[in-house]
Amino acid sequence: MSKSLLIIGAGGHGQVVKEVAEALGYDKIAFLDDNSSESIGKIADSQKFVKEYEYAFVGIGNNKFRGELLKRLDQEGFEIPVLIHPSAYISKSALIGKGTVVEAMAIVNANSKIGAGCIISVGAIVDHDVTIEDYCHINSGAICMAGSQIKKKFTKVDAGEVKLCN
Repeated sequence: MSKSLLIIGAGGHGQVVKEVAEALGYDKIAFLDDNSSESIGKIADSQKFVKEYEYAFVGIGNNKFRGELLKRLDQEGFEIPVLIHPSAYISKSALIGKGTVVEAMAIVNANSKIGAGCIISVGAIVDHDVTIEDYCHINSGAICMAGSQIKKKFTKVDAGEVKLCN
């Protein structure tokens, strides 16, 4: 059965999202981007593709812009998936909000809660009992120690950074 995904943003993060989606079996994938020859249209054109693409995902690294676009796609009637690379470890007790991507080799441990529209980058570690607010980015190799909380939307934990318990 065909799974179609429209990705907003064809830049570096959008390309990562595409590869995660391919690993998950999406077989019809296209981009909307205002500045890419790879795209099938502009970002503002998203409503035109609701009947052609069942799922839509925001592949833009800017946390605030990603949040705005995710809300708009949801209002337009797209299904917003959670994309988890097959090599990532996700605890069965973890909760992950729609529009979040968990990239290759990342870990989301027991009882952690990740909000909507987040990026858990390659090799990031979200240990047990961590809470991450909506539209945050845990960058490559960053660690959210057990019990830590990221309470502010749009927060970025930089590559290699360790977020301590509060």
